[in-house]
Amino acid sequence: MVSKLRQDIAAKSESDGGTLGGLRMTKQRKLVYDVLMDERDHPTATEVYIRSKQRMSSISLATVYNCLETLSAAGLVKQVNVGRDASRYCPNLAEHAHFICAKCEQVFDIGLKSDKKVESVWALPIGARIDHLEVAMKGVCANCNGAGEELGGKG
Repeated sequence: MVSKLRQDIAAKSESDGGTLGGLRMTKQRKLVYDVLMDERDHPTATEVYIRSKQRMSSISLATVYNCLETLSAAGLVKQVNVGRDASRYCPNLAEHAHFICAKCEQVFDIGLKSDKKVESVWALPIGARIDHLEVAMKGVCANCNGAGEELGGKG
């Protein structure tokens, strides 16, 4: 799935003359995007910077922030904000929520059940429609709760 998404983005970028949806894919933007796609663990901007610096020593923290902002605005990644915690970045563009473990701070993607539509989950006002959905839950993951082995290991 990840490689298919990368192929689609690369193909679209090439067909648009090096742009994606009007976004010029610079080396720095591509690097930051690749860092997000490689581990898919919802890193903070600082974590993206540290990983990017290992591949491109000249990249600055400001450039990483600018790339993340541009990729988010272009709809290529999602910015995840929970309370006052540092923003995290998610390359999963499917409709989903996030579960954040209060102990280990790991972030999990929580998908919808296959037979449900996002609109059917909420009691929306009559006539309303959802254009953007951001749901984040905090709790304790199976590993930190001591149930990791019973649930098949790392959550």
